[in-house]
Amino acid sequence: MNIGFDLDKVLVNYPPLIPDSVIDGLYRKRVRDGLRYRFPSKPEQFLRKLSHATFLRPKIKKNVAFLNEIAKDNHTLYLVSSRFQFLRPETQKLTKKLGFDTIFAKMFFNYDNRQPHEFKSEIIKKLHLDIYIDDDFPLLKHVAKENKATQFFWLSKRKRPEKLTRNITAINALSDILTFYERK
Repeated sequence: MNIGFDLDKVLVNYPPLIPDSVIDGLYRKRVRDGLRYRFPSKPEQFLRKLSHATFLRPKIKKNVAFLNEIAKDNHTLYLVSSRFQFLRPETQKLTKKLGFDTIFAKMFFNYDNRQPHEFKSEIIKKLHLDIYIDDDFPLLKHVAKENKATQFFWLSKRKRPEKLTRNITAINALSDILTFYERK
């Protein structure tokens, strides 16, 4: 089975003491119709680089433990993150420190600075992913329409797993995917 994972808020956390809503608000662009993400200005890039320092991005222990466990099964695992080019050094340092280069068959990053939902949809199609896990629900709604054969899991703060659409399920821990998708 081909399984894809997002990075931020799925395997590594946001910096401590900064509310998720602040970070998410800086990232997403408000538009009436459709989905748009902001590319940060130079001063914002500087701040984002600081906030992406390895020591400020702790791994989510239970999710990384699950990742290591499922890596032992007969699955092909991919990391698909929409991190932009200006974060490349910080991203490479983090993924190496966490040993992701030995867990994932391949890692994909949005180093061409495309719209994140378009980048991820293209990679999901290219890899023929059976499962993809992300914390960004608006993004998942978009990519789910374009990738009907893929089962998407929204990592959220809901108390229990819940099927939301034909191919999107809300979960609150990575291990919840096993409830909806048997190991093959």
